[in-house]
Amino acid sequence: MSTAKPEPPSEAETNRRANEKARRRKEVRDRILATKTIEKGLLIVHTGTGKGKTTAAFGLAMRAIGNGMKVGVVQFVKGKWETGERHALAAFPDQVVIRTMGEGFTWETQDRARDIKAARNAWETAKEMIADQAYDMVILDELNIVLRYDYLPLGEVLDALKHKPSRTHVVITGRNARPELIELADLVTEMKLLKHPFRSGVKAQPGIEF
Repeated sequence: MSTAKPEPPSEAETNRRANEKARRRKEVRDRILATKTIEKGLLIVHTGTGKGKTTAAFGLAMRAIGNGMKVGVVQFVKGKWETGERHALAAFPDQVVIRTMGEGFTWETQDRARDIKAARNAWETAKEMIADQAYDMVILDELNIVLRYDYLPLGEVLDALKHKPSRTHVVITGRNARPELIELADLVTEMKLLKHPFRSGVKAQPGIEF
């Protein structure tokens, strides 16, 4: 009995097999895509312990701008910080409106009543933007944080999101998204922390953190 190993396929044969697999995959994908016919405004939630939630939201803002859409941004926590994304989006005044209404994180303000008032003011602005159909996308940055601390009634927020204009996209960021919000959302992404330079003594840096 021969123990000789079979010759490996030629490069041409390997390419032929790979191309055939790709063709079959495309046929399957095309059939799946043909069933996706709904077009609607999405409720999107970016949550989790990892870095990148706000970054991803502003990436969506840039994509929307590139498609000629109008974007509204309400920042519930970030206050006096000068951030790169604000400066970048300021270059598109006809397409982007940013309302920075937070006064910093709770450990900075150390005033719960003040934090609740700031959250309420920001939420009133957010509701106006969501109801205004001139906006194609509204980003509610760090809304999850104020919901986590019960600075806003969860039921009120969920009700407004349920009744948003049908074509408006709403993007919500922040850790610890409430389960009820996750249930309501169309798209939820959890950023998972694996490693962060802050733990090694590296401070927040422009272009990375702000």
